Amino acid sequence: MKIILRSILLLFVILSACDPKKGALYKQRQLEKQQTPAVEINEDEEYVMVTTIVNFPMYVNHDQAAFQRWGRARGVKTSILGPSEWDVQAQIATIEQVIGTRPTGLLINGTDPAIAGAINKAVEAGIPTVVYDSDIPNSERHAFLGTDWYQIGKLQGEAMVELIGGKGKVAYMGILGMTNMEAGFQGLLDVLKNYPEIEVVGKYDDGSDVEEAARITSDLLSAHPDLAGICGFDAMSGPGIGLSIKEAGKAGKVKVTTVDWEPEHIKLVQEGVIDVLIGQKRELFTWYGAQFLFDMVHDTNPLSSNDDKAGITNIPYSVNTGLLKITQDNIHLFMEDHS
Repeated sequence: MKIILRSILLLFVILSACDPKKGALYKQRQLEKQQTPAVEINEDEEYVMVTTIVNFPMYVNHDQAAFQRWGRARGVKTSILGPSEWDVQAQIATIEQVIGTRPTGLLINGTDPAIAGAINKAVEAGIPTVVYDSDIPNSERHAFLGTDWYQIGKLQGEAMVELIGGKGKVAYMGILGMTNMEAGFQGLLDVLKNYPEIEVVGKYDDGSDVEEAARITSDLLSAHPDLAGICGFDAMSGPGIGLSIKEAGKAGKVKVTTVDWEPEHIKLVQEGVIDVLIGQKRELFTWYGAQFLFDMVHDTNPLSSNDDKAGITNIPYSVNTGLLKITQDNIHLFMEDHS
């Protein structure tokens, strides 16, 4: 009888040892999984941003600040390169130089369709490449993050209609010929065309220059003393429009909507010169753009046993990062330092 009991006990011990969820090896592996970082960072990982007008305050305060914060949060190197002027050829040259250094990932400000060739060289070299701000649809970039410019125009149009009560003379300005800005212009016009008592008196090219935007505004105020509103579409439109509106003593009388929310724009809203700002969520461009590169490099979310062979990437192809609207009602929320 004792022999039988000993045999049963031994069998129980053996079976317990064989249970994969009770064995020491299983427990050790579980502990190792808990201690192993989700992603192993290579100390040599370097993600490079290539833009143009590299010292442009809007880029520095939003795009570049978010990119650098992302790098610190992930424990990887980040570098920012590009010409100091709006020089597309110099940006192309910078991209091609960077390709030779074999960066871990390349984050490119989509400035002009002409940079498509350089983007394609980076992709062909096997470098994860993401475009932000304006898409370069004729390129082979892996992903794009940016704003729907048609929506920017639409929101400005809706705001202007409300500000002027659906009637009066309206003008608009920006950089003519740029794909994204022309889409914004169309969004504006598609709203205004529904209001027969609104007259569009002109479309103007300020060349993203404050002085030129101010000159155009001054001329408009002289030619149309009854001008009801002006819409601005580039970063310099608002400050230029505001300068002339203030000089003419028309603050609050001529309604103004424009894009971006730099300190000078915020100040003009506080002063009652600009009524509505439509802002891009630029921080999201580069934070998530960099994260997309990281996810490609680290194969964070594989979609197959071999995504390369399957001809797919494990990141979104295109992302609309959305917009924000700033008026005197909520401006205090955007005056805090988020750096």
